[in-house]
Amino acid sequence: MTSALTHPIETPRVPQTPAQRSAGWPARRPAQQPRFTRTAALLGVLGALISFAGSWNPSYWGDEAASVMSAERSLPSLFQMLGHVDAVHGTYYLFLHFWIEAFGTSELATRLPSALAVGLATMATAVLARRLFTARVAVVAALVFAVLPRVTFMGAEARSTAMATACAVWLTVLLVQTLRMSASPSTSIRMRRGLWAAYAALGALGIYVFLYLVLLIPIHALAVWLWAPNEHRRALWRSWLKATGSGILLAAPVVVFGLAQHEQISFIGTRPQPTLLTALVSQWFDSAPVALAAWALITVAVAVVIFSRHPLRGFERPVRPALVVMLAWIVVPTAALLIGTFLVAPMYIQRYLSFCTPAVAIVIAVGIVCLGQRWLQAGALLLLVALVAPDYLSQRTSFAKDGGSDWRQTAAVVAANAHPGDAVIFDDSTRPSRLPRLALRLYPAAFTGLQDVTLATSFQQTAGLWDVTVPLASVTEKVASTRTAWILENVGSTEAVAATDVHELENLGFVPALTETVNRTTIIEMTR
Repeated sequence: MTSALTHPIETPRVPQTPAQRSAGWPARRPAQQPRFTRTAALLGVLGALISFAGSWNPSYWGDEAASVMSAERSLPSLFQMLGHVDAVHGTYYLFLHFWIEAFGTSELATRLPSALAVGLATMATAVLARRLFTARVAVVAALVFAVLPRVTFMGAEARSTAMATACAVWLTVLLVQTLRMSASPSTSIRMRRGLWAAYAALGALGIYVFLYLVLLIPIHALAVWLWAPNEHRRALWRSWLKATGSGILLAAPVVVFGLAQHEQISFIGTRPQPTLLTALVSQWFDSAPVALAAWALITVAVAVVIFSRHPLRGFERPVRPALVVMLAWIVVPTAALLIGTFLVAPMYIQRYLSFCTPAVAIVIAVGIVCLGQRWLQAGALLLLVALVAPDYLSQRTSFAKDGGSDWRQTAAVVAANAHPGDAVIFDDSTRPSRLPRLALRLYPAAFTGLQDVTLATSFQQTAGLWDVTVPLASVTEKVASTRTAWILENVGSTEAVAATDVHELENLGFVPALTETVNRTTIIEMTR
């Protein structure tokens, strides 16, 4: 079988080794390498800027609260917590711990690493597409990747998803390069071993950043089988198995802790069961119009490259294995999580498949280039950009996260009206990631001087993610000398409906003086 590690027929040819000829690898002129490297770097900068623009507008949401609060812990407190919960995010939390020591905890500061990671992933997507297809596919793939709704979302949040995606695509680039050089007789044994060692190390790092990157293993196994030259396949297969095994061994601690703490994602079981429509639309594309356009272009790529006997000019037959691997990268991880959710235990969340977005972008780009005429290609790309624009803008609004997270705006209302010595009481009747008290933890300056009367133990002194609290009824003596108390409730929560805290304060002589709803948080001022 011919290898997919090839370039288009328009690439100038120079003499090749027998191994390269058997694999279908045309050599490139040395001048082309730095030229496209600069192009890929510029595309990476563009990708980072697209994700970074307006990323500071939305208020933090629950998962980001877990990131920021965990990173703010002392190192002993963080390691204690990771022994009980969120070990799979430990590498990211440790990175963020030192990052916020240098740059602070604002949304702009904590989301910046994700935008930078998207930039690196954009560059890697271009490099990978150039190695497997053509320069035009590479440029289009990078542009498509940079504007996919899933990418612009993960590039604007303080979570590890963007970093994991960058690790996944660079690991694939490294695999391509390692296979190419290992098949060349001019590559020394030391260089080959160094490349496979780097592959093992980067694979382990990727798993530490995001455990589900283990789902890349079958994709890379397929890539080795399809891409390796016939005469080197067995040797390369053995080398890949050793490197992959070494990477898994290096990542064993996070794998073991992740499996031991699997109950922490049991909340997925309380959510509606995912459907095929969820995977086809919401997983990467966010809206039906974007999904329809994207899947139409993916269909074009499959029809022209896989099934057509006469591929469009500019592609060679060996690109078929490359496209097969990209399609497997799209399908296999998604199928694994969906099937696992239905047959084993809940494990599917849309953003868990973010690391598949480079393959999605590359296949879409192949579909665009397969349209043939340049005006059709430009029109398809512009149409896709126009369709994603509303999603992009909506992601940068003030209440864009988690269906309307409003903690920054809530904190601003408290800061503008409360006075030192006032009491503050938080609704504890909703799920932990939506607790109004997270406004206090994420925007503490707004609550300076206020009495957090229901706090029992600060999160920094616990082995869990969140504060430990007690009911207001058990600590009413703490508001005995207070003339004003502020209640923060989630709209529609059990506490908001029952008004237990309001009634408790009324029994102590307080009356409502001000009620203001920000978005999903109601702020009630109670005075004597």
